[in-house]
Amino acid sequence: MIEVPEVPKPYDSTGQQLRTACPACRIETKHLVVKAIDIQDSDDEHGMSWATSYQLVQCQGCETVSYRSVSSNSEDVDLETNEPYETIDIYPVRHRERLPLDDVELVPKQLRRVYEETVQALNRNQPILCGVGVRAVIETVAKDQKATGRDLSKQIDNLVSLGVLTKDGAAILHKLRVLGNKAAHEVKAHSAKELRLAMDVVDHLLKAVYILPSQAKSTFK
Repeated sequence: MIEVPEVPKPYDSTGQQLRTACPACRIETKHLVVKAIDIQDSDDEHGMSWATSYQLVQCQGCETVSYRSVSSNSEDVDLETNEPYETIDIYPVRHRERLPLDDVELVPKQLRRVYEETVQALNRNQPILCGVGVRAVIETVAKDQKATGRDLSKQIDNLVSLGVLTKDGAAILHKLRVLGNKAAHEVKAHSAKELRLAMDVVDHLLKAVYILPSQAKSTFK
């Protein structure tokens, strides 16, 4: 019989304490495994074993509840220690590198969805999708502001005429438009530095066009 490498069983993980990022606190906090279903199985014929723990975890600060899974198998091990690697998934997705804008709910719903998916693409190291998303955000803003023009380049210029953008702001958006075009049409993966700067510009755009005017309207009545 083939000897099956042992995978540590994540049994009885209910009550376990761990540290992970909290989507509400926006920092790493202590979490408690409130409830877990722990499964382990093996295939003696092929000499494999695996284990998964499905967990509900709760932040011990703000009490936000998240879903977390931890899985490992005997085929994916550290060659030096012979310890199995663990694959951890958690939902809602933690934004390790970038958090969405505060008060993003003030952005129109369709635009907010495009923006949030672009942030996720950046955090998940999906540079091509992020580049396409940056362009999509600009297109959606132009459409929402009723900019005219046969293509996005003309629409960005028209946003200046409408008073939505300054000329300097339009020049920057043209650079992002080219970045998005290369991602979409040339399947070009831009660097993390380029994409982070692009998202800085996108954040500034959404704050200037939607968030700050809405806040000012409700504050200075």
